[in-house]
Amino acid sequence: MSKSLKRVIAALEAAGCDSLPAEVGHATTAQMAADLVGCTVDQIAKSIMFRGEASGAALLFATAGGNQVDAAKASALAGEPLGKADAALIRAQTGFAIGGVSPIGHLTTPRAFFDPRLLEFDQVWAAAGTPRHVFAMDPDALLRISGAVTADFTA
Repeated sequence: MSKSLKRVIAALEAAGCDSLPAEVGHATTAQMAADLVGCTVDQIAKSIMFRGEASGAALLFATAGGNQVDAAKASALAGEPLGKADAALIRAQTGFAIGGVSPIGHLTTPRAFFDPRLLEFDQVWAAAGTPRHVFAMDPDALLRISGAVTADFTA
């Protein structure tokens, strides 16, 4: 079991969540992930990472699978211009590789924002630290344990 997957499991257990990650196969899009787990695309909680141009820190935007992050809205929320977070920054701050970034279980918790669209569902699915593992949970619980702030940042 990977260190990344172990950190997500530990974060779920520490939060008192009974959800366990499942290996579902490699998905490169939110729609592929939704097809693998049998949910709608918006029930996939995508972890989109940006780099703060002023701070240099990685920021997390957890968004519904069918939504896109609006760069101007995201920058306004962050209070600084945002750029592309490269694989090295993402790995260094979160401990996850691109394609498996979970909204929980980071090495260093990033500032995080949460798409309110996710709160419209009874259950959402998120990456569990690898490109092949996901976990399902109540979106209110995911919001709470991720430490994110609900905000409008989608196009």
